[in-house]
Amino acid sequence: MNPILREIATILETERLILRMPQPGDGIPVNAAIRASLKELKPWLPFVQTVPTVEDTELNIRDAHANFLKRTSLRYLIFHKETKEFVGTTGFQNIDWVVPKLSIGYWIDTRHSGQGYMVEAIRRLTDYALEELEIRRVEIQCETENKKSRSIPEKLGYTLEGILRNDDVSVDGKRLTDTCIYARIK
Repeated sequence: MNPILREIATILETERLILRMPQPGDGIPVNAAIRASLKELKPWLPFVQTVPTVEDTELNIRDAHANFLKRTSLRYLIFHKETKEFVGTTGFQNIDWVVPKLSIGYWIDTRHSGQGYMVEAIRRLTDYALEELEIRRVEIQCETENKKSRSIPEKLGYTLEGILRNDDVSVDGKRLTDTCIYARIK
């Protein structure tokens, strides 16, 4: 089946959160979250090495919207159910519909960290992938030194399948980094 014809939920819910497909206009709250979280995100994410403008973020959101429709990557923006505040972003990337497998990426607005929101969101995404999309392998990859990111798959029962040594270059381009490969399979 052509992936574009796949039925994919544009909204997923948890007890406290709504995860939804990016929409035009979402660049403003996402950019505000990036700016509030620069110190925490900069060591790990290439897109915050320079402070993005609202326009840069809006372009990224619209690309994510188009990619969602094409089923090449499925980003979800995370919002708090009660307050409607933007909490962070997550989603499926590196999708291989033939195997089928994918990986999950994520980041959180620092103002919302430490409350279990990302664990809650990733639990929902993992369940959705394995149970409803019938994905056979879900991966989470992160740098070995990113303890906060590593704690999420560890809390959710992912298996650390290995560490790829000297696998990548740090986002500042100054050193080689090691990558943890966590996975859940069906």
